[in-house]
Amino acid sequence: MKKFGKLVVLLLLAAVLVTACGPTQEAGPTGSEGPFKVAVVTPSAINDLAFSQSMYDALVAIQTEMGEENFEFVISDSMFVVDDAAAAIRDYASQGYNLIVAHGSQYGAALQEIAPDFPETSFAWGTAGDTFGLPNVFAYEAFSQEGGYVSGVLAAALNKSGVIGVVGPVEVGDAKLYVDGFVAGVKATNPDITVNVNYTGSFSDVALASEAAQTHIGAGADVMTGSAQMVVGAVGVAKEKGVLWFGTQADQASLAPDIVVACQIYDWTVVLRDIISLVKEGTLGGKAYALSLENEGLKMVYNPGYALPDDVKALGDAAAEGIVNGTITIGVGGE
Repeated sequence: MKKFGKLVVLLLLAAVLVTACGPTQEAGPTGSEGPFKVAVVTPSAINDLAFSQSMYDALVAIQTEMGEENFEFVISDSMFVVDDAAAAIRDYASQGYNLIVAHGSQYGAALQEIAPDFPETSFAWGTAGDTFGLPNVFAYEAFSQEGGYVSGVLAAALNKSGVIGVVGPVEVGDAKLYVDGFVAGVKATNPDITVNVNYTGSFSDVALASEAAQTHIGAGADVMTGSAQMVVGAVGVAKEKGVLWFGTQADQASLAPDIVVACQIYDWTVVLRDIISLVKEGTLGGKAYALSLENEGLKMVYNPGYALPDDVKALGDAAAEGIVNGTITIGVGGE
């Protein structure tokens, strides 16, 4: 019996050692018990009054709706270097988050490589409409040309000099859609206005945005717009020179209450609510989303500090209504 007892003990010890030293498994998401956990990687600061802040604000709103005991999120912001962002995404996936959001189109290639290594984890990225055919990847984009068009209509109605300036970042994604939609709105309202468009080649270079704004004003622009986090530089110049500004992605009125007329707001809660619901039901990806005026993922917010004439606002409201009901065709991004 003693020998038998020793044998059992030895077998148990061997089993423990095999378990401890065996090959590790990629971590999956946390179970149904406990809070839904989200990790996010963004290219800029969460208070950039643009792209990254739009996602942060949405996460805060979702947490308020669901309660902190049911929803947790962490953010690694200012991830301009894609390799650093990829490392953070992989690290979060190994920690078992339910959903990992790569909030930047520059992260697409990295996500396409990482997601297959964690088949039980859900990923989302944007702005883009491509899920790469992967069952655990969601994609999201913004039909920013819609709010761009509305802002263009308003800008044309307020313009007096015959020149409008646009400070663009990189000519891709929702930034390009917004710029093209804005130009279309201006031209639909007054085809004689000259719209000068300048792409700085950077999403984050505030100095380049400032220089571009100064160039536009020097060319006679009395109304400007722009996209991405670098526009804080352009808004600063517009404020100094008394030039009107139209924003996008987040509400930028706080930067210059006297000259910011209106902003197109990205409300990502429209996307996040559905993704969270699907993940809870066991669907980890395979669906693409788009914010629009119709689904209220895009919203036109007018600055109460700027005295916008009622007749001009009516033009903007009519343009938004026309886009939603289909009577206005923008001619940008398939619309």
